Amino acid sequence: MQSLSFQTKRGRKIESVFDGLAALRIAVFRDFPYLYEGTIEYEKTYLETYARSDRSFLFAVYDGPKMVGATTCIPLQDETAEVRKPFETSDFDLTTLFYFGESILLPEYRGLGLGHRFFDEREAHAQSFGTFKTACFCAVERPEDHPAKPADYRPNDAFWIKRGYKKEPSLRSTMEWPDVGEEVSTPKPMVYWMREL
Repeated sequence: MQSLSFQTKRGRKIESVFDGLAALRIAVFRDFPYLYEGTIEYEKTYLETYARSDRSFLFAVYDGPKMVGATTCIPLQDETAEVRKPFETSDFDLTTLFYFGESILLPEYRGLGLGHRFFDEREAHAQSFGTFKTACFCAVERPEDHPAKPADYRPNDAFWIKRGYKKEPSLRSTMEWPDVGEEVSTPKPMVYWMREL
């Protein structure tokens, strides 16, 4: 931990670390359960959503000059249509919801408490406005018998529950990306988790 340093950025300033953040997202999400075959070009388009919002937030972990972990959050009303849709359909007040984006960390830096730090930082940022009541995020759902599932795979559900989040199976989105080794995007079910701030 002594070699690690931390940075926070908000709004348009997040754009200054797009390259490192995009590369980190591709590296971490390549593993199960996301199996994401990403490209830097797509990543930068996706991340532009965060740069456009003046209330978005990034907390990043560096080992020397290299970004090794990062987490983001943004008011739900500033997110993309596919993320907002299940909440709009269910008549939530989007102005009270804060969406937590990725929480990504290279494997060799796990087990140091940084996962908790990521949630602490995002929750504190959302609470700082005094108007947001609920935090939410989504996670991909893969079949139990998925052929790419590692024998020692452990989902993050227990960690999320420990943080006070509850799975909301009625709130779902569908997102598309190409799986590792594929060129065509296919739909993936995403289920949401929520907790009061």
